[in-house]
Amino acid sequence: MQEAVASLLSSWHSFYSIIGSSAAALTGLVFVVITLIARAETPGSGDGIATFGTPNVAHFGAALFIAALLSAPWPTFWNVSLLLGLCGLAGVIYIIIVIRRARQQNEYEPVLEDWLWHMIFPLVSYAAIFIAAIVLLINPALALFVVGAATLLFLFIGIHNSWDSVTYFILVRSQQQNQSQN
Repeated sequence: MQEAVASLLSSWHSFYSIIGSSAAALTGLVFVVITLIARAETPGSGDGIATFGTPNVAHFGAALFIAALLSAPWPTFWNVSLLLGLCGLAGVIYIIIVIRRARQQNEYEPVLEDWLWHMIFPLVSYAAIFIAAIVLLINPALALFVVGAATLLFLFIGIHNSWDSVTYFILVRSQQQNQSQN
């Protein structure tokens, strides 16, 4: 059994090396961008960052955690299953909190694209991780592909949402500067 687990996990090593490295680097870039935004002294309550910025760090962190988790030399799948299940469950709960924040904040009115990329796609990814954690004990090969797809989606979600946040900030800042010059 231990050899089968090691064999399946080792076949994913390169994939998770790429995912983990990317997630770590992108998390660092998010910190740099947030620092630059904070220095720009734009007015706001912080609800927008808590709703549309902070979850990106959580998604990159989830990708990094899963990459590290699946790169470890586990002797059996139940340990991995338990940790993946907890990660998926925590993510689902977190996205419910993000959805509540999005509905309560008044700095920005989310459009369909925002609901998809900031709430629906992450919810689907975390739910897929949770379900894959259960399936891992029954069909490990299938579950690992689901986890891989969800983890890759975390990277794309984070990239999209970070870009979206930066471009929105630049647009708002540009409009504020134009109004102050007029």
